[in-house]
Amino acid sequence: MISVSEAVWRVVLVEDNQQNRLFLEDCVRAHRQLTLAASFATLAPAQAWFREHDADLLLIDLGLPDGSGLTLMRQVNQRWPACDMLVVSMFGDEENVVASIEAGAVGYVHKDDDAADIAETLLAVKQGASPISPMIARHLLRRMQPAAATAAPMVRGVPGAGSALAASQAAAALASPGGEGDIDDAQIVSLTRREQEVLEHIARGFSYAEIARLQGITVHTVQTYIKKLYGKLAVHSRSEAVFEANRLGLLDAFNASVGGVPRR
Repeated sequence: MISVSEAVWRVVLVEDNQQNRLFLEDCVRAHRQLTLAASFATLAPAQAWFREHDADLLLIDLGLPDGSGLTLMRQVNQRWPACDMLVVSMFGDEENVVASIEAGAVGYVHKDDDAADIAETLLAVKQGASPISPMIARHLLRRMQPAAATAAPMVRGVPGAGSALAASQAAAALASPGGEGDIDDAQIVSLTRREQEVLEHIARGFSYAEIARLQGITVHTVQTYIKKLYGKLAVHSRSEAVFEANRLGLLDAFNASVGGVPRR
């Protein structure tokens, strides 16, 4: 049996902007575990293709010339439920991203992410992660309140529990089993000043390249800090890191400064 770390995943792209589409194609082709199954500029040919073929990953822009990407997402989710779908988005497009998550998307990538970040996100999905941006995670949490307190115990029974929204609910529930932060855990997690700064940049949804530029360090150094953060927080993705950091109160000051969701 081929392991997840050895598998090659078939990717379909749907993006009307030629420059963005070519960039995304290059991102896929550059990684040995990704292969480009098909690439489209409009909705109709993508719909026709999916009537005859399946894929492992669909990376799609919502605003297409001949319709909404949400239409294709719903069709693919029904016909090929094993195909993981991610949205190509831009900063400030939270409402559309949330709509796509509710339609079955497991995550999204920013149009200005660098190639390494995009490939990492695609592979993270196939490893079981739901890489919604920390900023979007907070947006979803705000939408869920005040119902979150009663919804959390019902996560296992939520229809469509494989969606990113249900995954977010599950992550929040698992991170806080009793609905309260664990003060003892918070006391034993100690971050350096630079690790805290990187964590807050992650919470803003910045890419590795953006964090490197803001901190005046290399992308490799950013990755080193993030690996240390993952180890200290016992997590495996950026969204998990922010959920856990919120639970431990490590982002309380940051949340207060940006109007986010403090831990309960």
